[in-house]
Amino acid sequence: MPEVVFSVEQAKSMRDQRVPGHNRWHPDIPPAAMVKPGDTFRIECKEWTDGQIGNNNSANDVRDVNLDVAHMLSGPIGVEGAEPGDLLIVDILDLGPVPQEVGDHCGQGWGYSGIFSKVNGGGFLTDYFPDAYKAVWDFQGQQCTSRHVPGVRMTGITHPGLFGTAPSPELLSRWNNRERALIGTDPDRVPPLALPPLPDGVLPGTATGAAAEGIARDGARTVPARENGGNHDIKNFTRGSRIFYPVHVPNALLSGGDLHFSQGDGEINFCGAIEMGGFIDMHVDLIKGGMEKYAIQNNPVFMPGRVAPLYSEWLTFIGISVDHRDDTNLYMDATQAYRNACLNAIDYLKKWGYTGEQAYLILGTAPVEGRIGGVVDIPNACCSVFLPTEIFDTDIRPNAEGPRHTDRGQVCVTS
Repeated sequence: MPEVVFSVEQAKSMRDQRVPGHNRWHPDIPPAAMVKPGDTFRIECKEWTDGQIGNNNSANDVRDVNLDVAHMLSGPIGVEGAEPGDLLIVDILDLGPVPQEVGDHCGQGWGYSGIFSKVNGGGFLTDYFPDAYKAVWDFQGQQCTSRHVPGVRMTGITHPGLFGTAPSPELLSRWNNRERALIGTDPDRVPPLALPPLPDGVLPGTATGAAAEGIARDGARTVPARENGGNHDIKNFTRGSRIFYPVHVPNALLSGGDLHFSQGDGEINFCGAIEMGGFIDMHVDLIKGGMEKYAIQNNPVFMPGRVAPLYSEWLTFIGISVDHRDDTNLYMDATQAYRNACLNAIDYLKKWGYTGEQAYLILGTAPVEGRIGGVVDIPNACCSVFLPTEIFDTDIRPNAEGPRHTDRGQVCVTS
C-alpha cells in the first residue's frame, strides 16, 4: 500500500482530525503534507457532507443537511518544486470505499444518493422534484443495489467528484467578482444563481489567526468546477486516468474528495452520485512551463482510464430545446434539451412501476451516457441520455405486449 500522506478517522468530523482538511478554495490554506514529483501516495477522504447523512429510511437528513460545510476536502498536498505556470500531472492508480473493518460509516459497505430540496440547492430537475428524497445503496464488490430502488443492480465507475489545485489571489478575486455579478442579476432566486464566500461553517485547514479570517471572508465555495479543476463530477475520472492541472501557486496545493461509487453523466440530482468515504492512490509529476507550452490555461485536461462497465445494450431518450410546460421554444439550449431527455426517460420508467423519484435517482446514479446530438440546427438543440438496459431485472425495452407495471415501493421521503 502507498504511504498515506493524509489520513482520516472516519468516526470523527473532519474538524476533529489530527490534521484537518478544508472546505474552501484559498491560496493561504497551508499544505497538510508535502510530496515530490515522482511520488506515489494515498489520500483518505470523508464523505462530502462530513457524515451528516445516515443509513436509514428517512430523507430528513438530506432535507436538513448543512451545506455551509461542504465539500470536506483532504489536503492540501504540496508538490515540491511546482511553480505557477507549470502543469501538475496526477495519475489515479486506485480508489475505493472505506474498508469494511472501519465501522458503520458512509463508504463502509454502503453509500447514498439524494434529491435535494429546491430551497437547499435543488438539482437539474428541481422544478419537477422540489422536495428531498434519498436512496441508500449497498456495495457488493464493483456492484451495488438499493432497498429503495428494487429491481436494479449496476456496476459503477468509482471516481472522485472533486480535485483541484489552489487558486492564486488574482484568480480567486476573479471568481468572487464574476459570481457576485451573476448573483446580482437575480439576487432573490431560489435556488440561488451562485454561492458567494460564506464565513459560516468554514474549515480553513491548519490556518490560524489573520490567515484563517481571510479564508473565511474570501474563500471560494467548492460547489462548482472552475479553472483550477474543482467539482467536475465526471464519471470517467477513474482508475487509470491522467489529469493535467494548471498550477497557480507555489507547491500547487492539490486537494480533493467527494468520492463516488457510481454516477451518470451530469449527476443530475445534485447529490445524484452514490456518495461515499474512501481512499485514492495517486502518482504526481510536473511539466515545467506546461500551461503556456500546451495552452492549458483555463481548465485541466485529462486522459480517461480504460476502466468502465461493459454494458452493450442501451435505451436512448432524446430531448430538444423546448419547454413543454408552456410549449415555449428556446434557441439552441442544450441544457433544456438534456433536461427533456431525462424527463422522457423518467416518464418511460414510470410505466414499469418506478416512481418519478426512483427513476430520477436511477438516472443520477447509473452509468448513463449523456451526449450532445446537435447544436447547429436552429432553433432546436438535441441531446440524448443512453440508459443501460442490463441494469434492470426485467426487459424494459418496448414490445408488443406493453410495459409490465410492478410496484417498486418508494425511495426515502421526509417526515
